[in-house]
Amino acid sequence: MSGSPTWILLRGLMREQRHWGNFPATLARALPGAHIVTPDLPGNGTRHAQDSATRVAAMVEDCRQELLARGIPAPYHLLALSLGGMVAVEWANRYPQEIARCVLINTSMRPFSPFHQRLRWQNYGALLRQLALGDQRSQESLILRLTSRRHAHGNPALLADWCTYQQQYPVSRRNALRQLLSAARYRAPAIRPPMPVLVMAGALDRLVDHRCSQRLARAWQADCLIHGDAGHDLPLDEGQWVAQSVARWLGVAATDDNKINTAQSSCQ
Repeated sequence: MSGSPTWILLRGLMREQRHWGNFPATLARALPGAHIVTPDLPGNGTRHAQDSATRVAAMVEDCRQELLARGIPAPYHLLALSLGGMVAVEWANRYPQEIARCVLINTSMRPFSPFHQRLRWQNYGALLRQLALGDQRSQESLILRLTSRRHAHGNPALLADWCTYQQQYPVSRRNALRQLLSAARYRAPAIRPPMPVLVMAGALDRLVDHRCSQRLARAWQADCLIHGDAGHDLPLDEGQWVAQSVARWLGVAATDDNKINTAQSSCQ
């Protein structure tokens, strides 16, 4: 592992490392020699019995301590989805010496976007109803419909896997609400952290308006790529495209950390 870049993959609300599916292997093929790490945030996955943090900053400290305990040293490359993107930004802002670069996927943050776009208002009722009912299959089915364009009309095998994850490591209603509170509270820095940042989004995201990513990229003068036919869970819908796009971005950034014109134009 010495000399190899370490990529930390951070998931979003109520999701765990198994929800990455085949994407870590896809990314590893696109980035030969990279060390891929997929930690769970407290309250999710193997750590479902722990309390979720109610502040993004606390999630950052937890990630740092876990990696230290596992003997995985900085610097880190971060690839983060949704709530995980907030964790990545706060980490990069607080400890820039630890972060080599960030890839932020379908994330949304104050002060760049209003709340009704950060979580589409049309989904409020359905999400709250599922949290109240506590029916695991209905909950996972709703999440699949909202987060995936490719599988929105059904994927029995994938849905069965997600239900199994929730049965094995159930995310409590309390922890789901604590994670929502953490996301709602978070306010990103006005200025981009001092490392290369790539913002990616799916134009057909039904959970978060993809314009949130566009606004963030413009405000930070960051590189930006929008997939025209993908949803919120971009690595699930178009994992090969994400991995290859990251590889191309790294190939350019290795010699020029300024804006990539083709990526920037795709974010208009």
